Amino acid sequence: MNSSDRLKLGIFMPSCRNLMALSTYKPDPEDWTFESNRRIAVAAEKAGFDFIFPVSRWMGFGGECDFMGDSLETMTWASALLQATTTLEVYSTVHVPVFNPVVAAKMGATLDHMSGGRWGINIVSGWNKPEFDMMGIEMLPHEDRYQRTADFITCLKGLWTEEPGSFNFDSKYYKIQGGYSRPQPQRKPHPPIVNAGTSDDARELVTNHCDVCFICPMTWEDTSEITRDVKERAAKKGRDIKVVASVMCLWDEDPNWAEQERQKLIDGADHVAIKNWFDVLGVESGSFDHHTYEHFAFTGGGLPLMGTAQDIVDGFVKLSELGLDGILMTFLRYEQDTIRTGTELIPLLREAGLRN
Repeated sequence: MNSSDRLKLGIFMPSCRNLMALSTYKPDPEDWTFESNRRIAVAAEKAGFDFIFPVSRWMGFGGECDFMGDSLETMTWASALLQATTTLEVYSTVHVPVFNPVVAAKMGATLDHMSGGRWGINIVSGWNKPEFDMMGIEMLPHEDRYQRTADFITCLKGLWTEEPGSFNFDSKYYKIQGGYSRPQPQRKPHPPIVNAGTSDDARELVTNHCDVCFICPMTWEDTSEITRDVKERAAKKGRDIKVVASVMCLWDEDPNWAEQERQKLIDGADHVAIKNWFDVLGVESGSFDHHTYEHFAFTGGGLPLMGTAQDIVDGFVKLSELGLDGILMTFLRYEQDTIRTGTELIPLLREAGLRN
């Protein structure tokens, strides 16, 4: 996210099957494949996007749509897409329980060197218990997970910035003696570190240790509250944290088209996949009303923007005014809408003063 643009643009990539909506309505059901991801990444760079993020999963959520049943591992995914592009920033999503920080630091530094400093890391504390049960990894209590993540990040930064062979660390979760990782990253002081989460523990983690806070707000009110709170917490600590939000974008010259597509997604809602998603999150599905089911069927959990191209841009202007630094766009038709963003939205964003 090095560009000087007032509002950074990224894509929440379809690195897993059937992203992002939990619906059986999917115009391009094979957009999760690597070849599709490669085409989207190349198109994103040509269109003028700044960065791309993947979803990282180790198993899916079932249902008729087989939600996330196929998925691409994101360190290797990033290595290939960095070679397919020249300016685009590419992030990997890393689950802390799965990676030793020394291994992650070495892999990250390698990706940084391969790309001339275009790689970044999205660090996830881990919430999907069935995945970790499959691996025989203990699922820690919520507060402990974030403490382990804080230690993980401290280790990454130490290995990336301190004299190789001099980094020592001893905590409940990691013990490193004479930590050595060369080459260290070209990007200084280190590759950008992102964390996604909105709990109090997550907000403390991101404002203490990360560079970017990634959020998936469901409403404008959520967007405003989280963005303001994260930036205020960071400012009190003398830090400047960027906030990026996931936004589902549907637009057409016909203002009614987006609503028609939304209804198709809702009509195809995969209630089995949605229930499995809620169950893994530890949420009693009975506490969610019909609107929430519809929201996840439509956007997969992000903020929806619909209408004409101008409506989307007006929404981006409002999000920027709320303090957002970037938008991680999700699409119904990824490759097509990536190209259309470059030709239909970015010129209007320039007119609005959000892009150079």
